[in-house]
Amino acid sequence: MIRIDLHTHSEASDDGGITPEQYAKLLENETLDVIAITDHDRIDFAVGLQKALGAEYIIVGQEITTCEGEIIGLYLKSKIEPGMSARDTIDAIHAQKGLVYIPHPFEKMRKGIQAEVLQHLVDDVDILEVLNGRALTKKYSAEAYTWATKHKVVAAASSDAHGYKGVGKTYTTLQNRPSRETLVSELQNGTLAHSKPPFRTYFYPKINRLKQKLKGIN
Repeated sequence: MIRIDLHTHSEASDDGGITPEQYAKLLENETLDVIAITDHDRIDFAVGLQKALGAEYIIVGQEITTCEGEIIGLYLKSKIEPGMSARDTIDAIHAQKGLVYIPHPFEKMRKGIQAEVLQHLVDDVDILEVLNGRALTKKYSAEAYTWATKHKVVAAASSDAHGYKGVGKTYTTLQNRPSRETLVSELQNGTLAHSKPPFRTYFYPKINRLKQKLKGIN
């Protein structure tokens, strides 16, 4: 069984904090078998760690800021510029033969793509996140699961971890180690795993932003 997390933030994100050593430890201790690094509007950290640890273990991703909310591109080869429309962002991901992953859909506080926008993009969405490890309630999870089922879009569970202790509670279990070509089909038969991470992990983004600010001052 392969445990995969498609939504994590390294120390390269302004609010992330997972270090290269911690990613390596997560793989070594078999907390996860495949990890996507999806930093905000950058891929340099993910590219470097993929080279260090191997493409079978690290997926290069990017959580991209669009005019209508956040979209993740997986299996990227180059950075997607932020600030475009959701449609143009999706086209840019697919132009690289990447996969379109919608994180925390319908949420407003965390810049999720809203239902009225997603409805126009449905034919080009590859994966929908129906369980997010940082969600405080299951309100949007139920809505996302219903939407994915209705539109026959494969579902995934991911941690959205911004620190080491936030990883390993929410993930998807697959039968086989995936590639760009097989991930969607593997997810169709995947099992979603979700349990609450330690409460302090919900504060990682704010704590990490403060740490980044202090580093800048020094």
